[in-house]
Amino acid sequence: MNVLSQTVEGGAADTPFYVAQGAECDLFEAAARSNMALLIKGPTGCGKTRFVTHMAARLGRPLYTVACHDDLSAADLIGRYLLKGGDTVWADGPLTRAAREGAICYLDEIVEARKDVTVVLHPLTDDRRILPIDRTGETLEAAPGFMLVASYNPGYQNILKTLKPSTRQRFLSATFDFPPADQEVAIVAQESGLDPAKCRNLVRLAGKFRALKGQDLEEGVSTRLVIYAATLVATGMPVMLAIHAAMIEPLSDDEDVQQGLTDIVTAVFG
Repeated sequence: MNVLSQTVEGGAADTPFYVAQGAECDLFEAAARSNMALLIKGPTGCGKTRFVTHMAARLGRPLYTVACHDDLSAADLIGRYLLKGGDTVWADGPLTRAAREGAICYLDEIVEARKDVTVVLHPLTDDRRILPIDRTGETLEAAPGFMLVASYNPGYQNILKTLKPSTRQRFLSATFDFPPADQEVAIVAQESGLDPAKCRNLVRLAGKFRALKGQDLEEGVSTRLVIYAATLVATGMPVMLAIHAAMIEPLSDDEDVQQGLTDIVTAVFG
């Protein structure tokens, strides 16, 4: 199972674009200096992953990103024995690699992982900073610079998918949301290359769609989708077609809901 992507970046030129909404960058740096884990909460597509990649590059740290899901096990994170050339060899998982190298390990949507995953994080997220590897008998001490970051979307939480207090209270925590309109316009323009004046109506439309969350829509339109729509427009695609492909179809399969969203588009764009 491929659960690992590694990014090693450093220097201003390589740092992914990110616009701070508050003191989250200062919090991340303080957590990194103090060997504390960080939990990021916020809706889909509001910039949680971009924030982590930005901070990893800003601090010059390698980054291991794991997309958590129902089948993700502790072995996927820690490692396992594999057959290689007729021999049995141990292969570190992404969490173990990060701990050995002093890197950042980012667990995206941690509540989607199996319960045995969160248990293995406990000794890494207190003053012990160790990772017991039962299959090899090794007790790995996290190298200087190791940091654990996790994220999840509270809007998807239910009684079966939540973090236990014993896990939550091992993390510092920060809540993310969609940026204010003027800031979102600047982000969408930067990422898509579309003129800010044209981005403004797309952001305004996104705000109207988000107001429907919990009514006709399970989740509001993300900044990511607004960027997708703006990027399509920047390539020459007609605005209405770009909006339908990037901001309506991804939100709902229900024809009545899609028609309602289309009516809002017409009201905004005329």
